[in-house]
Amino acid sequence: MRLKLTIAYEGTGLAGWQSQNGGNTVQDLLEAAIAGTAKQPARIHGSGRTDAGVHALAQVAHFDAPEGLTMNPFNWVPALNTKLPGSIRVLACEEVADDFHARYSATGKTYRYDLSTEPVLSPFRSGRAWHLPRQLDPFTLRETMALFEGRHDFEAFGARRGYETEETSFVRTVTRVELEEIGWGWRLRYRGEGFLYKMVRLMTGAAVQAAQGRLRVDQVAALLDQPAGLPLGKCSFCAPPDGLFLESVEYA
Repeated sequence: MRLKLTIAYEGTGLAGWQSQNGGNTVQDLLEAAIAGTAKQPARIHGSGRTDAGVHALAQVAHFDAPEGLTMNPFNWVPALNTKLPGSIRVLACEEVADDFHARYSATGKTYRYDLSTEPVLSPFRSGRAWHLPRQLDPFTLRETMALFEGRHDFEAFGARRGYETEETSFVRTVTRVELEEIGWGWRLRYRGEGFLYKMVRLMTGAAVQAAQGRLRVDQVAALLDQPAGLPLGKCSFCAPPDGLFLESVEYA
């Protein structure tokens, strides 16, 4: 039985999604909870990696229940949550087709990034928003974000993991960007078919730099669609992980 999990986590203090030595990742903690429930190990696969300090409102993952275990999917939710730290919660569990894959079956993702412009950062937003008490120009912020909409080569807005080749494509489609004013700042939202490593944080960093007058909008535009494999420049400012949330993962 293949099971699909919807998971929320507060990433402060966690080492990200991907399994690492030390075990303080969402994947490691989930796999330990599954093993503790099933009394045998199972490998879990996520829709994608989130960095240390990044949060998720609805990350998606799947695993194959160990042979012979017939527990109802609904019962996996409380069984896993009793074995997980309070910063990680399984929200839902459902049976899916054997060919479902949390990563490869995904058709799109939505990320949001929260900016706090309040003079003093509320302790209840510590680790959950980027504190920017210096005034931002919302018109420039919106104008810069709009550059990212559409299909572009985002090589200048992606960090390398070390296994890229000459055939690696950095072309991605961002289907929609939104800027929403909230009571204590701004919420940036990006929807797309997929994102490069640190792409959302680098796009946000560039947009904020422009909104603070440290970059011109045309300088940001020049970083898009550079010659493949020979970028003329890279985005030099990566927003911190604090305000980044994986909001949703879409499937056909």
